[in-house]
Amino acid sequence: MPSPNHGERRDGRRPDMIVLHYTGMEDAEAALELLKARGSEVSAHYFVFEDGRIIQMVQESRRAWHAGKSSWAGETDINSCSIGIEIANPGHDHGYPEYPKRQIAAVTALCRSIQTRNTIPPARVLAHSDVAPSRKQDPGEKFPWRTLYESGVGHWVKPAPIMNFGQSLKPGDRGDGVAALQKSLAEYGYGVDVNGEYDSMTLEVVTAFQRHFRPERLDGVADQSTRSTLQELLATRGRARTMAARARTAMLLVAP
Repeated sequence: MPSPNHGERRDGRRPDMIVLHYTGMEDAEAALELLKARGSEVSAHYFVFEDGRIIQMVQESRRAWHAGKSSWAGETDINSCSIGIEIANPGHDHGYPEYPKRQIAAVTALCRSIQTRNTIPPARVLAHSDVAPSRKQDPGEKFPWRTLYESGVGHWVKPAPIMNFGQSLKPGDRGDGVAALQKSLAEYGYGVDVNGEYDSMTLEVVTAFQRHFRPERLDGVADQSTRSTLQELLATRGRARTMAARARTAMLLVAP
């Protein structure tokens, strides 16, 4: 079901990132119509219904218009380096229901299929909120990243437990501790200035990080749980890439 809203990937880029979205509209069919409407200036490569049906809207070789103003690891043209998947879910403004298991199974299978055709590092399977933390919340804290990870998609670690004691970094704080937090977030890929000030940008990025990796509490405060989870992700990122490469090789070996 093709969308007319796409273009050339700039500078000959090949996709090395997957960005997951929710539709954020009450009706899935209306969201689908918007994505294929000429002049809407939005599109995605794939659309996944609640019942697991998958529709391709833009060829993977083309640049779909799904990420908007966004950045990751210093890149600002996320559309040129990514494949966008829209997942039918009304989102935070319309009740935000749980994702059905059949839908998540379809998303997982789709991501694994994309990985067989493209080199997608695990830490570059991302939420829209990761690449646009000041604007977006999708696919949100209810999205089951662990389920995808256990099926060979994305990067995930068990979140460190939340403790109601210990030092936390919060809005208004300044100093080396804040700068170290910002540096770690930037090293993972988030677009944040390393200025030693817990400003509004840092608050938005920490909240986006929690939404993806520590969803039990979304407050933008960098408590010990948040910081420990971030350090574990940094420590295991290379290992996750190696395991993903081995999994892709195994899939190719058993392919008919």
